[in-house]
Amino acid sequence: MYSENTFEENSYEELFYDRLTQLRSAKKVSARDMSLSIGQNPEYINGLENKKGLPSMTVFFYICDYLNVTPKEFFDESIVCPEQFKNLYQDMQELDRDDLQLLWTLTKRLQK
Repeated sequence: MYSENTFEENSYEELFYDRLTQLRSAKKVSARDMSLSIGQNPEYINGLENKKGLPSMTVFFYICDYLNVTPKEFFDESIVCPEQFKNLYQDMQELDRDDLQLLWTLTKRLQK
């Protein structure tokens, strides 16, 4: 059995650490508060963000739940603020055709 980490495994670990920090910061919550909220010791999230281990699958699901993201969204770097994206999508579903067109036009203007 090959015991050394491959490039892909290392890059997924780095993605985990970076994404955890990004999503927690976007939620504007301290690492300590997040740790306590998911039932861990006060330094748990700080330890993860400092690359001192990886969570169990159960704790990873608690992290996702706390951040209000699915595991897929957690690893999708193209969605910078998944929680806001979901809220925007839900709000857009209630708009009529004209308002959606206006929103699309505004979005294109903001992208310039």
